[in-house]
Amino acid sequence: MKKHISRNNSKTGKFKVGMARVYPDPEMHREAVRSEAALSEKTPYLRQLYNCLNCLVAVAFVAVFMAGCASASSKFYTLSSTAKGDGKSVADCSVAVGPVSIPAEVDRPQFTVLIAPNRVGIDEFNRWAEPLDSNIARVVAGDLAILLGTTQVVAVPLANFDPNYRVTIDIQKFESAPGKSVQIEAVWVIRKGAAGLPVSGRTSVTEQVTEEGFDVLAAAHSRALAKVSSDIAAAIRAEADRKP
Repeated sequence: MKKHISRNNSKTGKFKVGMARVYPDPEMHREAVRSEAALSEKTPYLRQLYNCLNCLVAVAFVAVFMAGCASASSKFYTLSSTAKGDGKSVADCSVAVGPVSIPAEVDRPQFTVLIAPNRVGIDEFNRWAEPLDSNIARVVAGDLAILLGTTQVVAVPLANFDPNYRVTIDIQKFESAPGKSVQIEAVWVIRKGAAGLPVSGRTSVTEQVTEEGFDVLAAAHSRALAKVSSDIAAAIRAEADRKP
């Protein structure tokens, strides 16, 4: 049986028999075998080179990503005492403020901002410098010291300090709407001495914000807390003036 041999390829000098390559010259056949062997030997190196290039691309991507993160550094804010006293002090008055509870959605380092009536956003790059509940307690303590005309106001338990009044605060709303307003709703309880009857009150404050920026929001919350502190101070004064 004769095999079908295709016509000669003038460019390569090769004949094809079926699917196999047939070289008219044995030397050409040996050269082809050597070329295929050399290509097989180079294949692993080419694969390694391809993998290295992939690694370099991945490293470059990570470097660009980290550079973007570094360029957007976080900013930190704190509340401050802004109350103004009338110069009148309450005799024999010492106060301990705390604990203070806050809503879960704002109990985090990041600012929680109001986007829509039922939607909030968490800003990763604008944060409170300390836990918000302890910051509020410290600010209210500072406000009360000014409003009551006494230095004996603390926001943390102290050894050998037995205050005349204990104040607990439940912040039920702590909203921040950038460029619009901030709102605080607080329920507070005052207890005179260890066995005194509790006196409670509720303060709702809205402070308008006409500028953008998180420092403006922090300042507005500080003013709102000063009004909460003013109501607490008025209740303490009333208790101090009450006859046994």
